[in-house]
Amino acid sequence: MKRSRFSQILAGILVNAIYEMKNYPIVTISAVVSPLSLLAVVGFVSNGNLLGTAIAGGLIMIFFSSGIALQSDLSHLKNDFKLQDMIVSSPASAKMYLAGMSIAEIVYSIPGIVILLALAVIYIQPSLLQIAIFGAVLFLMFTLSIAIGFMLATFSSDVVQSYAFSRLLSLLFATLPPVYYPITLVPYPFNYLAYLSPTTYAAEIMHWSIGALELSTTHLFIDWIVLIGACLIIMFIAVKKSRWRDI
Repeated sequence: MKRSRFSQILAGILVNAIYEMKNYPIVTISAVVSPLSLLAVVGFVSNGNLLGTAIAGGLIMIFFSSGIALQSDLSHLKNDFKLQDMIVSSPASAKMYLAGMSIAEIVYSIPGIVILLALAVIYIQPSLLQIAIFGAVLFLMFTLSIAIGFMLATFSSDVVQSYAFSRLLSLLFATLPPVYYPITLVPYPFNYLAYLSPTTYAAEIMHWSIGALELSTTHLFIDWIVLIGACLIIMFIAVKKSRWRDI
């Protein structure tokens, strides 16, 4: 049983990551350039003063965007290759299929993640506590975005539509909110609008952990509650509303 589950997960990684990375290197380059380009812009504009927050923002963006990218990948395989129809009629479960495809998104983003982690070690020099905080926040971000991506993919009828949703969601949640810089730089009333995005709470926690943002204990507690709550709520909605068999 364990071997069968491992094989299902491995198949998802091979189909959704290794094949593309091997045959189309440009997709890997694209995944690396996006977070690093914004990091460079923020670093240059701030004369390096916001480099630490920009690195944290780059990590948030790459994990969130990786999860959202699952939507377009699943839609492509479902609509163009009818892969989901074959999975439904096979012994494989939706959980194993989703697990394999989700891990594939991380594998796909490994080059960018490695670069950002190397920069974090050099410029932030995180402690064990900071590493734990980063890990928890990024795990929640990835889980939340995976749930959104999977749910939308089961409803999508065209890969073009999926790509449009993927770009829009990445823009709304990972680019426009104060992820690469502290929220204190956002003028009123836009600073309040920023709290509509869960990535803002994730960024506040990470920026606080590296000393780039001052937060009260109550504010920090609320950030964690909202981030965890948003993740659980979106996962619940995804499980209830996603269409796995009736496509």
